[in-house]
Amino acid sequence: MKAIILCGGRGTRMKEETEFKPKPMVMIGNKPVLWHIMKIYASYGFNEFILALGYKGDYIKDFFLNQKAFTSDFTLNTRNHHTKFFLENRSEIDDFRITFVDTGLETMPGERILKCRDYIPERDKYFMVTYGDGVTNLDLAALVKFHKSKKTIGTITAVHPRSRYGLVMIGRNGMVESFKEKPILDNWVNGGFMVFDKRFFNYLRPGETEHPALERLARAKQLAVFKNNGFWYAIDTYREFEELNKIWATGKAAWKVWK
Repeated sequence: MKAIILCGGRGTRMKEETEFKPKPMVMIGNKPVLWHIMKIYASYGFNEFILALGYKGDYIKDFFLNQKAFTSDFTLNTRNHHTKFFLENRSEIDDFRITFVDTGLETMPGERILKCRDYIPERDKYFMVTYGDGVTNLDLAALVKFHKSKKTIGTITAVHPRSRYGLVMIGRNGMVESFKEKPILDNWVNGGFMVFDKRFFNYLRPGETEHPALERLARAKQLAVFKNNGFWYAIDTYREFEELNKIWATGKAAWKVWK
């Protein structure tokens, strides 16, 4: 089953990082957040990806095309550019099969998904979609099993968002009782890890985000929801980028489900 990852947005809210690179390429540790997402999928056996490219898509292509040089020792003869790679010394080897699709610079996310349609094989009934800026410890195998059991066209993952602000807890007497620093809220939001069958393409329209298509599915009673009470974190601002790097630096990142 292929996973479409939406990689075309500009990430304007964190221009400090995205002025010269696409948002999925902001670094968590020494790897792009896109790589972290792909490692999550691959740990459950889903290692075939379609990257829906847009803003600075060549940056993403360059990273993967040159990954062998980035992760191995090698000898380069500058006269003839002959290169010998010492692959046996590579610290880690990823097993990804990636299709890079240029979906346009200003294309909306729904149309980006639509433009990936031809790259999903006839034999595949299902495909997955996610955004290129969020990580989770979600059990993807359980998500797919749930989707198949519901027999709906689509399934989204619902997660609890984290407040961007510290909350003030006020008592009945008008006095502050306590503070909660950026707590996880009780509400549910779409966490962006989704499964569809190919009928979903009939609900997508050029020039739209994915949200109208999901609303059409919901009205048709064809959209299930898989609740995830585990870890989920999306990067939307520079502060969130810094926070995710702090978590990674502890060596106890909840989304590191791979060995």
